[in-house]
Amino acid sequence: MKHENNNSIRCYVTPPFECSYLPGRSATNLVIDPSLELNDVLLGALLDLGFRRSGGHIYRPNCQDCQACISTRVPTDKFIANRSQRRCLHKNQDLSHSATIATFKQEQFELYCRYLAARHADSEMNNPSQEDYMGFLATPGVNTRFHEFRHQNKLLAVAVVDHTPNGLSAVYTFFDPSQAHRSLGTFTILWIIQHARSLGLPWIYLGYWIEACDKMRYKTRFKPCQGYIDDNWQQINPV
Repeated sequence: MKHENNNSIRCYVTPPFECSYLPGRSATNLVIDPSLELNDVLLGALLDLGFRRSGGHIYRPNCQDCQACISTRVPTDKFIANRSQRRCLHKNQDLSHSATIATFKQEQFELYCRYLAARHADSEMNNPSQEDYMGFLATPGVNTRFHEFRHQNKLLAVAVVDHTPNGLSAVYTFFDPSQAHRSLGTFTILWIIQHARSLGLPWIYLGYWIEACDKMRYKTRFKPCQGYIDDNWQQINPV
């Protein structure tokens, strides 16, 4: 992506920083010009090139000596839930769903804080401010929805999803840590796939898969899963 004409986009390469996923390694990102005004069409085009949104930043790993981070997506028309995933859907059929626009809601924020404290206590994300929270999950110009899942009016999970013309991007999911038996992380991805299919959208984007990182390995359980490898989307067949 060069910037010599009006149809190109300026990009920057970050200085090296400590890798968040693989200990002892450094990482760099390719970042889209932060001054660029985002919209749903542009975001969808960048997702198709393996990019990911975090707040107002659109980035893609650009490590010279490592290609472990692979952008993933699932074709909604070809996905078939396996036995375990069908059990997960059945287990959560008692949940109700509603969607809100990307604005601050105290109830959602409190659930987010409880989730981080339980699942990511050692992360720099823990103990966020309200500004950190909204700055991470939302940005102007993008059609972001906070999909809520409740049991008897109690908020159990929120899936933050970007809606683009070519698919849905699962930005982040947080849920009640006391409800581990429900496998809400898996359930929300299954729900997003079903929702994209109902909207006639061909893809859901799951972010980066890293085979050597336990926290990032789950994405290939949603088969068939494609990875953006060597500038092309191709099916991932993990060992």
